[in-house]
Amino acid sequence: MAKSIKEAATGASRLFEVLRQDLLNGRFGAGERLSITALRETYQVGLSPLREALNRLAAYGLLHQENQRGFRVLKLTRHELDDITEMRRQMEGMAIERAIERGDAEWESQLLAANHRLTRAGDDTPVGEWEQLHTRFHNALVAPCGSIWLLRFIAQLHDQFDRYRRVAPRAPELRQRLDAQHDALVQLAIERDARRARALIEEHITLSSQVARRSCHA
Repeated sequence: MAKSIKEAATGASRLFEVLRQDLLNGRFGAGERLSITALRETYQVGLSPLREALNRLAAYGLLHQENQRGFRVLKLTRHELDDITEMRRQMEGMAIERAIERGDAEWESQLLAANHRLTRAGDDTPVGEWEQLHTRFHNALVAPCGSIWLLRFIAQLHDQFDRYRRVAPRAPELRQRLDAQHDALVQLAIERDARRARALIEEHITLSSQVARRSCHA
């Protein structure tokens, strides 16, 4: 019995992660109502782990749970995106200041490595791989901030933000500026210039939101 419960929990956790990535990548349309039957067929899973994964995604904020009517993908609105953007600016600004204050030489090494891997990813890099490298860079940037809860909130806001950014039309001119800011953020972190690093991460998030806004419906 204990083994079956553990296996069910593991299955739900794996399904949660697969569905999370599919939601971020726009596999389901904004505002779309999800069919339990179709999901079971698509992901080849039982009803129990599927419902658990969907409930977790709703609690996490990536789905809307309707009373007795199942689950619906969230809409993409400019009002919500602006709210997410402002929360990211505040939380990541605070986190980078704290990270610079607490980070050691090992952090600097990991940050340089994360940026190097991201920089080396060219246009031929698969989108999924680039997204992983991009996430790892931003995680490395604030990793030593000293607050587990702050990191959790930042990760959740990143996912909410990425719902917009990943499905928005490409903007090469803005992408070049954003990539250059990654290098500048690393340099400011190594120089321990917390004030300028905070200003730049806030600018970086605002600039990225200009890309994400292209996905908004209203």
